[in-house]
Amino acid sequence: MARIPSAVQTLIRRFPLGFVATVQADGAPALSPKGTFLVLDDETIGFGNIRSPGTVENLRANPAVEVNFVDVFTRKGARLRGRAEILAAGSGAFADLLPRYTDTWGDLARRITDIVRIPVEDVRPVTTPPYDDGVTEEAMIALYKAKFAEFYP
Repeated sequence: MARIPSAVQTLIRRFPLGFVATVQADGAPALSPKGTFLVLDDETIGFGNIRSPGTVENLRANPAVEVNFVDVFTRKGARLRGRAEILAAGSGAFADLLPRYTDTWGDLARRITDIVRIPVEDVRPVTTPPYDDGVTEEAMIALYKAKFAEFYP
């Protein structure tokens, strides 16, 4: 397993929307956003399955998974890879983790039918090309704050 750097843990806590890549039965890729991610420990992330029947079906057949998280203002993020474990409601492992989801997500946690636990095997950074040209993080944040303000005044 790979240790999740503290900066990546902070990213996931701030932006818990992870884009989960799986493989369908026919070999085609599938990508689905999940908004209930938590950092479970220094080497593990997980999400609560609320409306993810296709993702869970794919993971039952092939547990290989990659999850991408991106800070939309800095345009930096991380790719985490691992092999998913599905913890069904009623199992001891599910019961042990559910209080953490309840503490974070409140009433939404009552709708969780499985917890998908992902021991992380690899962590890689994601950045955008303007950084290659010397753009600073502060400039990126200012740019995207202005862009979002246009959409959501």
